[in-house]
Parts: sequence; C-alpha cells; structure tokens
Amino acid sequence: MAEIVGVFATSHTPVMNNMPDAPGAELRDAAFAQFTRVGEEIGALRPDAVVLISNDHLHNFFLDNMPAYCIGIAPSYPSPVEGWLKVVKQVLPGDATLGAHILGEVIENGFDPAFSMELTLDHGMMTPLDLAGLAGQHPVVPIMVNAVQPPMPSMRRSLALGAALRAAITSYTGAERVAVLATGGLSHDVGTPRMGRLNEEFDRGFLSRLEQGGGEAVADFSRENVNTAGNGAEEVRNWLIAHAIAECAPFETYYYHPMTQWYTGIALGRWRLAA
Repeated sequence: MAEIVGVFATSHTPVMNNMPDAPGAELRDAAFAQFTRVGEEIGALRPDAVVLISNDHLHNFFLDNMPAYCIGIAPSYPSPVEGWLKVVKQVLPGDATLGAHILGEVIENGFDPAFSMELTLDHGMMTPLDLAGLAGQHPVVPIMVNAVQPPMPSMRRSLALGAALRAAITSYTGAERVAVLATGGLSHDVGTPRMGRLNEEFDRGFLSRLEQGGGEAVADFSRENVNTAGNGAEEVRNWLIAHAIAECAPFETYYYHPMTQWYTGIALGRWRLAA
C-alpha cells in the first residue's frame, strides 16, 4: 500500500513569476527561500508521485461546464496554459494509473468528480512547482477544485473529499511513496475594485486554526469569514482538502506575509503527520 510521506501547502499567484522583484529583495528572497525549502523537502521524501490540489482559473473549465472537482488521469500534462506566464513551457509527467485509482475509489466513497485526460495546468500549479524546483521532477496527479464560480463545494465537503482522497491514496498498490502539494490563496481579490487589498486577520486566523489541528473549526471559520478576504480566498478549499488528507494533524507554518505587491497573502508550510 502507498504511504503518504508528506503533505504541503503554498499560496500561488502568477505575479511571483512575472513580477518577482515587486516587493523588494528582502521580502522576495524570504518568500522564495521557503518555496525552495518546500521543494527540497518534497524531493528528500523521494515520492513516486505527487498529488497536486489546486483550482483551474477558467482555462480548462468555463461556465458551460464547471465541475466541483476534476481528477486528472492523463500520462502527461502540457503546461502552463497561460502564454504570458513566465514559466518555461514543458510537459509534466503524469501518473495515469494512480489518478484512475483515486477516481474509482472516491466514487465508491460517495463523490462524483469529473475526470480528464486533457488538462493543461495553469499558474495555480505551475508557479509553486517552478519556484520550488519541482516541475518535471516527479509524476503528478492534478486534482482541480472549483474555487472560482459559485456554487462552490462547501468547506466541510472539502474536508470530506480530503478524507476520501487519503483512503484512496493509501489503498493504492502501484507506488510506495506519495506526497501531496496543495496550492491557493490566501486572501486576495482578482478583477475587482478590491484587488490589492488583503485581509491579514483572516489569513492569520485561518493558519492558526490549521496549526491547532482538527477539522470543523477551520472549516467553519473559512465558511463564515472567507467573504471578507477576497474572491481569491475561496481557494482555501484546496488547503482544507490537504488538511483532511493529513488527518487534520497540526499544520506548521513556514512563512506568512501579506504581500500587497504580489496582491496575495503568501503562506507556505506542511502538516506534521503522525508517525
């Protein structure tokens, strides 16, 4: 059976790649050092595959077809989809067998995700992979969450999916070691008059509840307060899924700063998994 050897989370924003120097050298270097740390720690775990949890930004899906969840089951993923993103165009290796196994198992557990063999990954996955030095280093299974267009899956539903994903991954016999990387948020607004305004109180409240462990408190806090943190903060669903994959163990925050120059509350860290 596969072992989940590490569960990590990072913020994502294309501005980190396209305007890396905007916050100044000190803040830039401090944030980038933590992306490097995450990449090195995942690499040291020697995963056979990395499950990526993020959201599509209206590239693969639009208003004519917007699934709550979609699991990638392709052997490879051309990336990034945005021509303007300053990340090298590349084709990431996928793990179609693991993806198909996860798909079948979560269906058995009462979920009805979409699946795709033709996903092109966007900045939500590619920016963290690039900054962490992980792009192309391990086969990936992308799982996309609707965090863009209401109605979105509830915060508690995200926890439930994470538990189902954990069961699916650990029942897989085709790999021994699987890492998980969730990306998104924290507070930010995209395409609204509030763009550039962050909510540090929400970000720190969210992170502190992750750090305390347990699931219901952080899910309920997110549901009750996410509307104060910008439309991009809906991406905390991705973190909640990873939180449940980690069995709601305490989270260790490596870094947080409300990076107004990157329009996003930037956070990174990992869950302290039980031995």
